[in-house]
Amino acid sequence: MMLSRNWKMGLVALLAATLFVATAQRLKSVPRQIVLVEMQVVLPLFVQVFMAAGDRHLAANIAAIRALVVNTFKMQGEEFAILAKLQEDVSWLNPGHEDNYYTATAILPWQGELEATQRILARATKARFYDYQPAFYYAFNLLHFKGDAVGASEWMRAAAEHLPEGDERLQMQNLAAIWLDKAQDVDLAIRVVAAMAQQAKRRDFQRYLEQRVDRLRALKDLRSAAEAYRRRFDRPLASLQDLIDAGIITALPADPFGFGFALDGQGRIVLSKIPPPPPAPPNK
Repeated sequence: MMLSRNWKMGLVALLAATLFVATAQRLKSVPRQIVLVEMQVVLPLFVQVFMAAGDRHLAANIAAIRALVVNTFKMQGEEFAILAKLQEDVSWLNPGHEDNYYTATAILPWQGELEATQRILARATKARFYDYQPAFYYAFNLLHFKGDAVGASEWMRAAAEHLPEGDERLQMQNLAAIWLDKAQDVDLAIRVVAAMAQQAKRRDFQRYLEQRVDRLRALKDLRSAAEAYRRRFDRPLASLQDLIDAGIITALPADPFGFGFALDGQGRIVLSKIPPPPPAPPNK
């Protein structure tokens, strides 16, 4: 009786092994679907807090570690959207979480998740009143991804306020003023830089900002002259010399910094970034 039972069990085991081998061989020829389990779901906030025994900061740390160790090289667009949601949750649970805002800035905006990044950075700026970096990154993102020079300058000035008085703060305020050279609204840029000059505590920095105001005003005057040229001749400028040849201006305005003005690829007058060539030597 015992022998018969063992024989049956052996037969079942043999059949199972045969089935396993046959299945394994069959699966070798079946195309495999790569399933990314790292960023497939984000639990609701209340569940995250419940699983952390009601501790919001612990829940934030758990989610931040998950975002920190994820292998982004394997991720696709939809996984980055989930990562952005996860990191936004961390910023809600703990707005001042340094690792979270730092890694979000390094990854998310470059993968199409700019708005989530900006919300994370705005929360971190408010929570970390001693830290200039969240506002600095917010400003950079506005300029780089949106081309918003005015908004970027405003956030850069806010970042400077997180620094103590000294050279670092001046450098950041200087960058905020320089970025306004890219502003579409020159009148607004003039008002902002003029206000910065009035508020400057160091006289040398105040004079420098006043020179930037003079430069922007010269740019505004040249653009007005270019518009007058277009209305008179029904064509855009081919060169700045056209303004002088047409008698609209008598000479090009002086640039306090010596770089002068130029036409960009769209025929718009801009502040030059390249100093003019030295004058040719006189003929002997």
